Amino acid sequence: MKSKIIVGLILAVFGFNTITAQNMSEMDKKIEKILSQLTLEEKVAMCHAQSKFSSPGVPRLGIPEIWMSDGPHGVRGEINWDNWGYANWTNDSITAFPALTALAATFNPELSYQYGVAVGEEARYRRKDVLLGPGVNIYRTPLNGRNFEYMGEDPLLASVMVVPYIKGVQENGVAACVKHYALNNQEEWRGHINVNVSDRALHEIYLPAFKAAVEEGKVWSIMGAYNKFRGQHCCHNEILLNKILKEDWNFDGTVITDWGGAHDTREAALYGLDIEMGTWTNGLTSSVDLMYENYFLAKPFLKMLQSGEIDESVVDDKARRILRLMLRTNMNMSRSTGRMNNQEHHDVARAVAAEGIVMLKNNDEFFPIDPEKQLTIAVIGENATRRMTVGGGSSELKAQYEISPLEGIKARFQKARILHAMGYASGPSAYGREIPSKYDAELLRNEAVETAKNADVVLYFGGLNKNHFQDCEGGDRKSYELPFEQNELLDALAAVNKNIGVVLISGNAVEMPWLENIKGLMQAWYLGSDAGYAIADVISGDKNPSGKLPFTFPVKLEDNAAHYFGELSYPGDSIDQYYKEGTLVGYRWHETKNIEPQFAFGYGLSYTSFDLSDINTDKKSYETGDKIVLSCSVKNRGEKDGSEVVQVYVGKPGSKVERAVKELKGFTKVELKSGSSETVGIDIDVKNLAYYNTEKADWEVEKGEYILYVGNASNQISKKLKIRID
Repeated sequence: MKSKIIVGLILAVFGFNTITAQNMSEMDKKIEKILSQLTLEEKVAMCHAQSKFSSPGVPRLGIPEIWMSDGPHGVRGEINWDNWGYANWTNDSITAFPALTALAATFNPELSYQYGVAVGEEARYRRKDVLLGPGVNIYRTPLNGRNFEYMGEDPLLASVMVVPYIKGVQENGVAACVKHYALNNQEEWRGHINVNVSDRALHEIYLPAFKAAVEEGKVWSIMGAYNKFRGQHCCHNEILLNKILKEDWNFDGTVITDWGGAHDTREAALYGLDIEMGTWTNGLTSSVDLMYENYFLAKPFLKMLQSGEIDESVVDDKARRILRLMLRTNMNMSRSTGRMNNQEHHDVARAVAAEGIVMLKNNDEFFPIDPEKQLTIAVIGENATRRMTVGGGSSELKAQYEISPLEGIKARFQKARILHAMGYASGPSAYGREIPSKYDAELLRNEAVETAKNADVVLYFGGLNKNHFQDCEGGDRKSYELPFEQNELLDALAAVNKNIGVVLISGNAVEMPWLENIKGLMQAWYLGSDAGYAIADVISGDKNPSGKLPFTFPVKLEDNAAHYFGELSYPGDSIDQYYKEGTLVGYRWHETKNIEPQFAFGYGLSYTSFDLSDINTDKKSYETGDKIVLSCSVKNRGEKDGSEVVQVYVGKPGSKVERAVKELKGFTKVELKSGSSETVGIDIDVKNLAYYNTEKADWEVEKGEYILYVGNASNQISKKLKIRID
């Protein structure tokens, strides 16, 4: 309460109490008034950490500290002031929301907004000013250990889904911090690998979601990436931060390092960084007394300013941006107090989880399984009981509760006889190292086979987990196949029972040599607090699956574009790597090179069936300032209510530059009762058909013929339409 009174006093002194979009110019005037009263030392102090998750304010003026927390799937448990141990608070357990891969798979921007509001309320209740998320790095390789935190392989999908998330979070007076800007598409050598990528690929694939976050989402903070781009670390990069972010996109917020992402005082000062956060001193090395004073933007920065080597206008710009962040968050007296662990948050988490589940295979109508039948169900797999809110690196959560898949199945299928066997085992969760399991793999497999022999139904819960070398920060996967001999286990189960359904829990695609031996397959992601309930909702048919894949599942690793070009493309030679596939990422590569995927981008089955018909555009010829208005009739011709995602891809035959056969340019999700139909509209701005012209360093819309592909997956097209751009 005392800090709130102090902040109120300074707000009263400077003449304002609430901050709205209408008085932004007034905000800037107040920033200048505050700035004029700050000493050089105070301005510098605001530019670096004072603890693991806070940066200082100015006590003599009543300007508060900034408190940050890891996200984006929930507010991380409280960390100690000066080390990475947990503080062991008893009141920091939160709602765990589904990972962002699951959110992206919903193809539902409204759910993204609800997610953002809910997680923002929890951050606000925990008195956080900055939530470190969401992540929008592009899914380039299925080996990236951090893909589960991102929104897939397509820049449009990530752009559309990130904007409402940001708006929802920031409604609470909490800054979203979109990360990791930019090109942080692998964990291997992430701290120093120099990414070489064409300007076209940079602007067309890897930057659009960040741009949308800034220009449409009006995000208040951005986190730099660990890696290098064109020889400079991304946390102080002249091209990415000064030229593109702050000049071209007019970003008025604060750039924050990833922890330990700064490497040089002069570059940090001059090339766009505003707040330096970190682990130890000078790039994750060692601890010393008063370590925060030795950060690059601390005493070394102050000395360069005092000597005149760096002009004071440099620190003034940083201080302005930090003050603006404060006025939007901890100095905004109109913001709410937030809420945590309430029923509405649990409902949002469960809704996202159920809607994000993607059904990939359903032979003989294996799914749904009738919960009213007296079946013997064998639940096999460690992932049926393993906690998935812990581990994974900085996105680890201290959930108030976590319902496992086994618990969810038992709760919903009360008339069934439920058997369980682990089948396989990984080691305990550990960040930065791999701990082997203490269990005997052969004994576990034999037990699982015996359990499955006489069951009516086998439900296998496998995939990855959040251990090191799985879906985890700090390291990439070692191979594309399922770990812990799961392939062999699935073969053994199929030999004794043909009625098998697999539920993969992962944030990444996996190799599937066992696919022909199973009847049903669902991709279930990491689904947070209510994971087990949401999975049971879909398996039982209480919820009709409507998720669509936000990235392509290749048959084999070499079918992925990043791996097709060899080690210099991924993971690089430890110094440099080259994105040789250019703009042909994910489905763009598969479609253009005629490589059949295991499962395509945008693909997902339902318990009902849909027809797309009467697909038309408002006209056949457009100019560059026009909007293409496409209409499509969607009919639910099945017996169950359900939702379908209408997807519009656009291609440019005979383009003067290399292009993918087609690229996603619009989508909409429609919910329909059994037997009903609805006409939906999808508008596409002609300017969004542009490619990035590297000779002009600007976007250009080619004139001529285009093809619109309308369907419900990148490789399932119901109709093609030809239009012209004149």
